[in-house]
Amino acid sequence: MSGNSDPLTPRAKLAVTAGKAVAAASRAAGRGSGSVIGGRVALKLDPDLLARLAQNLDVILVSATNGKTTTTRLIAEALRAAGPVVSNALGANMPAGITSALAGSSDARYGVIEVDEKYLAGVARDTAPKCIALLNLSRDQLDRAAETRMLAENWREGLAGSKAVIVANADDPLVVWAASSSPNVIWVAAGQMWKDDAWSCPSCGGVMQRPGDDWFCGECGFRRPTPSWALSGDHVLDPHGSAWPIHLQLPGRANKANAASSAAVAAVFGVPPQVALERMYQVQAVAGRYDVVQFQGRDLRLLLAKNPAGWLETFSLIDPPPTPVILSVNARGADGTDTSWLWDVDYTRLTGHPICVIGDRRLDLAVRLEVANQHFQVYDNLDQAVQMCPPGRIEVIANYTAFQDLRRRVGN
Repeated sequence: MSGNSDPLTPRAKLAVTAGKAVAAASRAAGRGSGSVIGGRVALKLDPDLLARLAQNLDVILVSATNGKTTTTRLIAEALRAAGPVVSNALGANMPAGITSALAGSSDARYGVIEVDEKYLAGVARDTAPKCIALLNLSRDQLDRAAETRMLAENWREGLAGSKAVIVANADDPLVVWAASSSPNVIWVAAGQMWKDDAWSCPSCGGVMQRPGDDWFCGECGFRRPTPSWALSGDHVLDPHGSAWPIHLQLPGRANKANAASSAAVAAVFGVPPQVALERMYQVQAVAGRYDVVQFQGRDLRLLLAKNPAGWLETFSLIDPPPTPVILSVNARGADGTDTSWLWDVDYTRLTGHPICVIGDRRLDLAVRLEVANQHFQVYDNLDQAVQMCPPGRIEVIANYTAFQDLRRRVGN
């Protein structure tokens, strides 16, 4: 725990100092937070720095295709009831960003770390986590992670025999397959709205049977484990069968599921569900997501949706028609350059909403909406789209870099 002797060697201290200096220079030049470039420099100077920074912390890793930034934030809030927390709260979730975040705190007891799915096994090896939360795996960035089953296999191999307590979503067959190699798993019934990545059994390739909320493989017997925690409406059910009300300012079923998983993680460290769930109420927005901002006389709610599973969850929480919806899609490096995933999203859920389409790939999205028989207009930029909407609320849904563009434009 904190209070141990300083784990950093002179070389590690030099690496931390250099990384911070580079990050500060990057910020001063207006190039963002500087956390990634600072972390890269620090790791060049001391390749073992991440392991050194983690060794005095109880580390919690959070990985998933959807919800990891929000869940990381909810767990961090809950664990502050038990001691100081350091976290990569802004979502820089590869080794350089993680190193940078941990270098920023010397007195923390807990390190709550969001990790990109592809880096989970390596970061777990470096940081010796006490707990790992696995929420879901779905198709995302098809040009760099085409195969969700390969990611699940990578997790399964990387976590085999791990000493960490794994808190895993029992409703996602890919997550269950990945977590099943670990000796100590706590299963959470967090739900799974998007099921199109888990129709075949990850264990044998057979067809999954899905009666009601259950699932199993009729060929090899791989099946949904019995959860000890569950999301039930607006409550979390703990292993004793007690129901605790979820207190969130964040909207939607997906965030209640994130809160259920976060409560299970907090309990591993002795924070009771009631305390954990009450602390989660502090979170109003996560890196700009769910923020409502005033722009040109309208109230824009900013929603991030990066892949089919995320769009499906987001459609379920927007205000009913005739609330206008602005959709913005880019396909830059951080988004994945393949936009074929647009065809996996059910845009008929937007029927009745006036739709405005913007972003680098607005024409790709327009073709998709045309096929879905939706009424829409294409605009060159946010300002034009907003001006065409009446005063009042507008739901703005964007993928990753499009979301960053929006935040810059509205001064958020």
